[in-house]
Order: sequence, then C-alpha cells, then structure tokens
Amino acid sequence: MENGGAGNNYEGELNSKVTIKGILSLLMESIEGGGEYGDGKRKRVISLGMGDPSAYSCFHPPDVAQHAVVETLQSDMFNGYSPTVGLPQTRRAIAEYLSKDLPYKLSSDDVFVTSGCTQAIDVALALLACPGANILLPRPGFPIYELCASFRHLEVRHFDLLPERGWEVDLEGVESLADHNTVAMAIINPGNPCGNVYSQHHLRKIAETAQKLRILVIADEVYGHLAFGDTPFVPMGRYGSISPVLTLGSLSKRWIVPGWRLGWFVTTDPSGMFRKPKVVERIKKYFDILGGPATFMQAAVPRILEQTEESFFKKTINILKHNSDACYSRIKDIPCLSCLQKPSGSMAMMVKINLSLLEDIRDDIDFCFKLAREESVIILPGLAVGLKDWLRITFAVEPSSLEEAMGRIKSFCLKHTKPNLNI
Repeated sequence: MENGGAGNNYEGELNSKVTIKGILSLLMESIEGGGEYGDGKRKRVISLGMGDPSAYSCFHPPDVAQHAVVETLQSDMFNGYSPTVGLPQTRRAIAEYLSKDLPYKLSSDDVFVTSGCTQAIDVALALLACPGANILLPRPGFPIYELCASFRHLEVRHFDLLPERGWEVDLEGVESLADHNTVAMAIINPGNPCGNVYSQHHLRKIAETAQKLRILVIADEVYGHLAFGDTPFVPMGRYGSISPVLTLGSLSKRWIVPGWRLGWFVTTDPSGMFRKPKVVERIKKYFDILGGPATFMQAAVPRILEQTEESFFKKTINILKHNSDACYSRIKDIPCLSCLQKPSGSMAMMVKINLSLLEDIRDDIDFCFKLAREESVIILPGLAVGLKDWLRITFAVEPSSLEEAMGRIKSFCLKHTKPNLNI
C-alpha cells in the first residue's frame, strides 16, 4: 500500500463487502497489517464503528433478562421446536409491549418472531418481492437493505434524508421516485446512521405520502425508545390507519443484547389489510422455511418485556446522551469536521469532512483507512451508508474510550491539515 493510496487499494473490496461488519473487518486488517503509518508504538484499538454497546462495561443487560434466559433454559421445558411463527406467549408479550404506544391493540396474530431485526428485514423484502418491483430506501441508510434487495431481485431507488432539516425524509423526492411498481418505502427511526428522531408531524406526512402512492411503510425501529433529545420516540405504527406499516424491531439495542438475536416482524395495520387470508397464509408459509430464535430464548421474552425496570432504560439513555453531547462538542473543535445537528437518538451520528482543509486525504475511505493505520481508531466511511465524504461515528462506547478516540481523531486531522491555513 502506498502512502497516498490507502483508499485505492481498498475501494474495490469495500464496494464488494456491503455489510458494515465486512467494511470494519477491512479497517481492522489494515491496523493489524502495520506498515507505513505506524511509529512502532501501536496504540490500543478503539472502535467507533460497530453499534454493539455490549462490548463496553458501562453497558450491560438488565439482571432480569439474564435470569429469565437461565430459568427458561434450566426448566427443561423449551428444548423442542417452537412454532415457526414463534411461541404463542412470546408473540402475545411483544404485541402487548408494542401496543402501549399505539392508539389500538395489536394481537398475537400480528406478531412474528425473528432471529434479530436483520432477519425481519429480509422477511419484509422477501414478502414484497415480485417481478419488476422496486423499493424506496433512505440515503444514508443501513446497507443490509440493499443486500437483501439484491438477493430478492428488488430494484432499489434511494430517497434522500436532508441534513439541514434534521435528516427528515425528502418527501418530494419520494414522490418523484415512485411509480406503479413501487411496493414500499423504508424508514429507520430513531435514525441509523444519523442519530435523528422523527416528529409526530413528520411521521404523519410520511404516512400520508405512502397513502397517496399506495405503498407500504417498513418502519425499522430497532432503536425504538432510545431517544434523548427534545423529540420523543413515536412508533410509525401510530399512523397505520393511514397507510399499512410493517414494524421491525428487536431486543438487541434497548436491552443491550445484540447477540441474542431476538427480533420481530409485526403488521401494524388496524385496517386489516395484512389479515386477509391469502396474505396471512403467505406470511406463515414463508416463516415455515426460516429458523427462528432458540425456543428457550423466546420463552424468556415475556418476563424480559414485562419486568425490566424503568431505571435500567434511564441509565442507558443517560450514558448515550452524555456521550453524544461529548462527541458533538469535540467535533465542533475539529475544523475539518462538522455535524449539522446534535444527535437526539440511537447510537450513531453522521459527520461531514471538509476535504479542502486536508492534504493527502482524498475521500472518506482514505480518511478512515489512514486514521485506522495511524491512530488505531476505527470509524465507518460514509460511502458505506450511502454518503460519500461523510463519516458515521458510533458513540455507544465507554466514555473514557470515546474521549481518547476523539483526541486521536483531532490529532490526526491536525497532522493532515494543509499548512498555512488560519484555523
């Protein structure tokens, strides 16, 4: 690898590894390879790239969740197969949990248990796929949607999220992209990778736009309730009477258990379109070929949802707010980086690079690979989520690690700042 060409050697590989994990593994390999950028004193690696808070001691699941899993496993009652759509008590508990924030009641028949939210995404796209169909996805967004769509031969059309408007959906753009073959639009709220939370007004506008276009809304709410700004989290399903909504979620983020792979695919549709016999039959048949979460894990869900204390959630929110504020403040102190809006939810934020202030940094890929090699800090290039020359920084880490990482990022930027600039 040449000094000025870190991105050149990796851009092709990055484009072929469209998952975030794949890209982060390339960045880690660049650190482990050592080489031109090192000074012989390798620093400990700090990753602000993966949204897995369980890797840090300040984040841990509630005791009740761990006890519930242990007890269901040791009960010797859940060693067999579960129904392919999920255990009845698990589906019922998820329906009751989600109904608390809705103006109507979900039933267990609306809920299908999945192996994490990733499988729920794949289920949604598989069920919507048909010859010639297209789907509208946000940019920036979560690349798993594009990967799933490619396997399902669904054409992807990207609508923009507008940073100057708090990453709201460009609804005019949505209308211009849609045609008679459009089957759905997807939103992620609270936002990954942007750290935004949509207002009730904007969610209603999204529903009204979907109604006008006669399409569904896929609402990815894996970060549901992780909101710490002025805008509270409101589920998209609240507007399911305007346009049918497929709600996707999981235990992973709110309960700090991403490795447990317990998610849900839920038809939040009070008008009952998804309850038509042929639709229900198709959904159930598709679940017959899937492998869901372990039966004992499913059996623990009712207790986890019902008995987790509010103080646990408040502690998580407080850490995320503290970290997001600290990250935002540190970025303001780095001239070549900017964040247009302080994060108000989820665990990540988008940061713009001003390349005109930097020398020998060509783009966001080059920035991230050189940062990894020189400072042992890993962040995600914006290209990975659809925005070139931006960065996605995850702040769900130990506060001390975040502080150290931001200091290294500042040092890196100062080292690569063009000389004779008055900044």
